[in-house]
Parts: sequence; C-alpha cells; structure tokens
Amino acid sequence: MIDFIQAAEAAVATGEVASEVTRMGLWELFMKGGWLMWPLLLLGGITVFIFVERFMAIRKASGLDMNFMNRIRDYISDGKIRAAVDLCRKTNTPIARMIEKGIERIGRPMSDIQTAIENVANLEVSKLENGLPFLATIAGGAPMIGFLGTVIGMVQTFMDMAAAGGTVDMSLLSGGMYVAMVTTVAGLVVGIPAYFGYNYLVARIEKLVFQMEANSIAFMDILNQPVNK
Repeated sequence: MIDFIQAAEAAVATGEVASEVTRMGLWELFMKGGWLMWPLLLLGGITVFIFVERFMAIRKASGLDMNFMNRIRDYISDGKIRAAVDLCRKTNTPIARMIEKGIERIGRPMSDIQTAIENVANLEVSKLENGLPFLATIAGGAPMIGFLGTVIGMVQTFMDMAAAGGTVDMSLLSGGMYVAMVTTVAGLVVGIPAYFGYNYLVARIEKLVFQMEANSIAFMDILNQPVNK
C-alpha cells in the first residue's frame, strides 16, 4: 500500500514537471540547458551564416551564359583574342577565369595551356570550399557537445539524489534532467541541419566541377581548330 502511494505521488510529480515543460517558452528551456547551450547557440549561428554565404557564392559561380563558349569559339576562330579575354573578365565566374587563363597561354604548348587551366580550376574549387570543413566539424561536434550535456545532467541528477538521501523529489531531480535532455536536443538541432547543409553544398560544388571540366575540354577542342585570319 505504501509503495502504491509513493508511486502515485511520483506520477503526480512527473505530471507536474511535464505540465511545466508545456508551459515553458523557448527561452526558459534554453536557460534550463545550462552553460553548454551558449556554445551550441553560437555554433547554430555560424552554421546558418556559412550555409547561406556558401550557397550564394556557389549559385553565383554556377551562373554562366549558355552562349559563352560559342562566343569564345567565334572570337578565337576570328583571331579576336583581346575580345575573348574581355568577355571572360566581364563574365567573372570560375569557368570564365579558367578559360581566360587558357586564352592568355595561347601560342604555348598545349600541355602548358592544360596545366594553367587545371591550376586555376583547383584554385577556384578551393575558394568555393572555404568554410565547408568548419561546417562538417559542427555537424559532428554539436551532437557531441549535446552528449556532454547529457552526461553532465545525469551526474548532476545522481548528485542531487545522493544529497536528498532516502527521499526522492522529482522537482529536485528535474534540474539535472533538464540539462541532460535539453542539451541533447539542442546538439541534434544544430548538428543535423549542418550535416545535411554540408552534403548539399558539396554536391553543388561537385556539379560545378563537372561543368568546369566540360568547358575545359570544349576550350581545348577550340584550340585544335584552325584559326581564320
């Protein structure tokens, strides 16, 4: 009978805690998570910034006029090298800068032209990947910080249980449980979008790399055509 009464009291206390959670706002839950919520908040902000900034940069780099290579072909075939260079500088995309470097090497051996184009392409890809390693680190590190909060919360809970002695009050234990659960959720909320965002940006960059390779091959084919003078 006594055990039944204690179980009923524990259930009532648990229900009160759950009711309190439903009444809490995001800020109250944030504060319940403890000091680890601040690093997670910072990482969340950095994640949003890197994704938006890289997304805009990659979208701008992917924009290329469909007639760009046709105009380059016409200029080179007519011997208008200066006009071809000006078109590349006006376009100002990774592909255009890559083609510009190749045009500037016209007259040299084909292997030198190919090497110059590849060097510019590697540099452009490196620029596009700027910030992605940090985004990948956040994707893996944020859940680990949340797990650290889980461990800290459980340690705090056991310490509170030891301090309480034989009586267990759910309201006394709720502090540690809040830290454990809230930090875990926050770590996943930051880590999961960072993970998907990283893979999405990598896929966009790989697609752009294929476009750069295709345009590089097309440019080398243009150079192998006879020049009209």
